[in-house]
Amino acid sequence: MKIVYVFDAYCGWSHGFSGTLREVVALHPELDVDVVSGGLFTGPRRVPIREFGYVQGANAKIAELTGAEFGAAYDRLIADGSFVMDSEAAARGVAALRQVAPAREVELATALQRAFYVDGLSLSEAATYRKVAEEAGLDADAVVAAFEAPLAHEAAEADFRRAAALGVTGFPTLLAVDGDRVTPLAYGNATATEVAQRLVSLTAH
Repeated sequence: MKIVYVFDAYCGWSHGFSGTLREVVALHPELDVDVVSGGLFTGPRRVPIREFGYVQGANAKIAELTGAEFGAAYDRLIADGSFVMDSEAAARGVAALRQVAPAREVELATALQRAFYVDGLSLSEAATYRKVAEEAGLDADAVVAAFEAPLAHEAAEADFRRAAALGVTGFPTLLAVDGDRVTPLAYGNATATEVAQRLVSLTAH
């Protein structure tokens, strides 16, 4: 059995779930975890952030429920309103980090969300991946090269297809996958204790 975490780096609820995810992974080091980008803001949904009028209210709710941090630099992005969230670019970044450090994809995915939601950095910019890579002690040149390579586009599209094939329609979604059996562990918001209880009930069968 493995865990599949389907998220979007530009999804506030995914950012809120980061603490739970890290805790689950720490509690279950024996389980492999795949991080899959879902593709929330693609195609016609790639519009200036001001067009999503609910963002600030949603963020307040996320912070209240999960304790997630939203930084001043990110708040300035929201206030300006012209920033465009591009999930395809973010998925390329996730794929690049995964390629360079496959054993650390949970840590790096959550670091990427901090780069946006706390530091207000664009996930479409190579410089952001350089910063995340350097802070993680990775080969920053290799990460940037992977982000800019044509293969990154293919990896992003493959992630979107995998998310769809798993039947995921909202983010974040945490799944237990055992062969052909796919069992939901969490949608949107859950504590590590709740996820652990669901995992125990699965392994008991």
